[in-house]
Amino acid sequence: MALQKTNAQAGPFLLLGDHPAMDMLNTQAGTGDNAVEFWNTGKDVADWCRRTGLAAGTDAPLEDDARLLADARELRGIARQLVEQRKAGAEVDPAPLNRYLHANHSAPHIGLDADGKLHMTRTSNVDPATRMVGALAESVGQLLAEGDFSLVKQCEHPDCVLWFYDRTKAHRRRWCSMTLCGNRVKAAQFRKRATAT
Repeated sequence: MALQKTNAQAGPFLLLGDHPAMDMLNTQAGTGDNAVEFWNTGKDVADWCRRTGLAAGTDAPLEDDARLLADARELRGIARQLVEQRKAGAEVDPAPLNRYLHANHSAPHIGLDADGKLHMTRTSNVDPATRMVGALAESVGQLLAEGDFSLVKQCEHPDCVLWFYDRTKAHRRRWCSMTLCGNRVKAAQFRKRATAT
């Protein structure tokens, strides 16, 4: 299975990570007084999941907005810890992630496609909030199990905390985005050289 990729042009969220798990970590950016939280309501989480393609089949209204927000934020914290541990080469305990993966029940379902032919799919047996958090957890699990962690990187700008999966051909990506951080560093280096001469 190929690692998932997200679309960087998908709305007001920072979708720069080239993988849903990386983009999930980036829903909380900055540090200290400059911290930015992109998930302030369950609707924010649902919108983010829809824009990243992780909410397929979850168009039903949310019954528990507060639970979705709490679960998504808790899962994000678990994901951050596991990604940082895996990146450092440390042993990881998948039990907290498995709690979310195991809650996302589905069953086989046989149906007809547009041509009237039978096909087998899986149908979720849980509410939309549990399904969305389960899809987030699956994305993290996929990254942990199948990802090349030499390609999991954090932006090299000293003030940036954003993560990304380096899909560039030479695997030399250094910045979350050239627009956000790369150009700022290059401009600062240019100014430094200009004032030194």
